[in-house]
Amino acid sequence: MSWTDFCAAYLDCPEMDFSIDISKVDLPKDFLKGFEPKFKNALAEMKKLEKGAIANPDENRMVGHYWLRNSKKAPQKELSLAINQTNDAVKAFVKNVLSGKVKGQKGKFDNLLLVGIGGSALGPQFIEQALRRDQKGLKTFFFDNTDPDGMDKVLMGLKGQLGKTLTVVISKSGGTKETRNGMLEAQKAYKTAKLDFAKHAVAVTGDGSNLDQVAKGEGWIQTFPMWDWVGGRTSVMSAVGLLPAALSGFDIEGLLAGAAEMDAATLKPSLKNNPAALLSAMWFATGKGKGLKDMVVLPYKDRLELFSKYLQQLVMESIGKEKNLKGKKVNQGIAVYGNKGSTDQHAYVQQLRDGLHNFFVTFIEVKKYRESNTSIQVEPGVTSGDFLEGFLLGTRQALTESGRSNLTLTIGEVNARSVGQLIALFERAVGFYATYVGINAYHQPGVEAGKKAAAKVIETKAEMLKALKEKGKTMDALSLAKAMKQPEAAETIFKLLNVLSANPSSGVKLIQRKGPKSTFSL
Repeated sequence: MSWTDFCAAYLDCPEMDFSIDISKVDLPKDFLKGFEPKFKNALAEMKKLEKGAIANPDENRMVGHYWLRNSKKAPQKELSLAINQTNDAVKAFVKNVLSGKVKGQKGKFDNLLLVGIGGSALGPQFIEQALRRDQKGLKTFFFDNTDPDGMDKVLMGLKGQLGKTLTVVISKSGGTKETRNGMLEAQKAYKTAKLDFAKHAVAVTGDGSNLDQVAKGEGWIQTFPMWDWVGGRTSVMSAVGLLPAALSGFDIEGLLAGAAEMDAATLKPSLKNNPAALLSAMWFATGKGKGLKDMVVLPYKDRLELFSKYLQQLVMESIGKEKNLKGKKVNQGIAVYGNKGSTDQHAYVQQLRDGLHNFFVTFIEVKKYRESNTSIQVEPGVTSGDFLEGFLLGTRQALTESGRSNLTLTIGEVNARSVGQLIALFERAVGFYATYVGINAYHQPGVEAGKKAAAKVIETKAEMLKALKEKGKTMDALSLAKAMKQPEAAETIFKLLNVLSANPSSGVKLIQRKGPKSTFSL
């Protein structure tokens, strides 16, 4: 590639200290010129969305996460007011917590236990890892799954400290089982420690939800709203992300400002000057609009290690859809995975360079090496940071030489502003791409299907235990399934019996182990 071609493929946004380099993406000749009409249509749809059009037709909802960082854009004054009031309430509450005015039964809060799952945990977790530099705010812990062993591990880290631990429970519907379970486990831990959970608890939830009713009925410290026009995976700029970030002592104004800056840049009318348009166009080009290539995210900065995990939900839950807006089966999606550089240099970069060519790479480059301005020389004239940059550029070149498409996003440093920019960039890119391929990026029918299937398994467990008790004898899974008149459920029943028998509290006993033909009793 000539220097002229490189310059044409490099978009610099100096006002944000951000740039995107698509020079290493294998594009068809005149791709950008031919893609311009598709982008213009997507931009027009995006502007309708921001003005309050129904962008989630399946749920008949507006999509308003862009308003969260610029409330003036909200289509109704009541929405602008709600956003501003919530942000003010977050700041006031956090001030009272950090000053000790609001405290636990054992004194000033030192710790934060966040109970949530999916977007209600991933966003706060990413921000926590990216921005934590000192201990000015609360030390944060997470219940982000319904794994009891995982929760026990977290509680071990909080042993003797629950009286100084603020618990924030986040669930828009208030009915998410994993979060409900985490809340009940937390309540039990506080009760065991002879503490009143309500005096240490805050809820972030929808108005009138089950969680809202519990929090108000039990007299929790405070509740903060979640709105139906903000999806979980795009909620990090609402109280979902702002409350834990502020409690951790982070710059939430910088976070919002960075996102607002990127929002403005990603509405520019020229494809070549619009970072999110360029990013999403690369997704389309590399995967031919069908997600044929996986997205490998390689941030060369430890602080951004969780970004690929965050993007897994944002991209895959938004774009991974069976049907398009017309109801036609299309099975769209882009798989996302990643870790961090240069750790990847000693892991899967080998396959990226020489193996199956089913991916494209997004490098994230950070110009500032470290917070301090001094670094030792690990070799004459060379620092650790120089090596990190060398590995990034070297890996980039090696992939290019092997014909593997890659693009590079560059930020000045990792701070609240740049993190807000990155989040907003990918949110907009997801919205653009969804329009390119004609899908609804703002619902998640597959997730709901999984929840329904899980509920059915829980029902089967109850019926199975009842039948096993009534029979009062040793049985295998198939015999029990037939006795329940559910022979099609034999496999599920075997899996349940097999696991329950490893947990003495269930009462199920393994009598004879013979694989699927094992026998059990109660």
